[in-house]
Amino acid sequence: MRILLAEDDRFLADGLSLVLKDGGYAVDVVASGLDADIALNQIPYDLLILDLGLPKIDGMELLKRIRNRGQLLPVLILTARDRLEDRVTGLDLGANDYMTKPFQLPELEARIRALLRKEQWANRTEVTFGPLSFNTVTRTPAVDGVPLELSARELAILEIMIQRIGRIVSKDQITDMLSSWDTEITFNAIGIAIHRLRKKLESHGVTIKAIRGLGYRLEESA
Repeated sequence: MRILLAEDDRFLADGLSLVLKDGGYAVDVVASGLDADIALNQIPYDLLILDLGLPKIDGMELLKRIRNRGQLLPVLILTARDRLEDRVTGLDLGANDYMTKPFQLPELEARIRALLRKEQWANRTEVTFGPLSFNTVTRTPAVDGVPLELSARELAILEIMIQRIGRIVSKDQITDMLSSWDTEITFNAIGIAIHRLRKKLESHGVTIKAIRGLGYRLEESA
């Protein structure tokens, strides 16, 4: 899942970006409201983490623009503004959550997971497909209750496929979801990861079927 982090504190932005990337997210960082507005007009993000004190376009104004355009992505405000008036205004303008600085990282990560779980998984904490199960809280797959050992990229691809059970997912879609501005993933790398993931799944009754010219679909093995 791809996150846009709009934060003008470079030290905080760099640290938070590293933590989120280690958690398996693709993260783009911008330092102004204007740059965030441009990025949001070009890329379908899964979540926006928004500081309010941004230069060029204030965070509240950016939030208003997002919702006026009909963009429905979850927005988590992360700001030093701790007045009740600011919290009420931010939530009324369309933010889904509001956290004040300083913050505890485990709580922020939990709030991110909760927002994405509501958006991507309709608040389900576990999704099953045949013998395969996926815990959306811990982002861990298992087969017949036994944890499935995957690389970070294999896990990310499996998560995308499980979100779209019954639908075809193209290589372009997978690449866009896993890439960030500073980490662009090639079609070849995606193909290699899918091949390895398919080999791990097929022995458990699940496969990733290639649909010629279209993409891939998660299916139960015959």
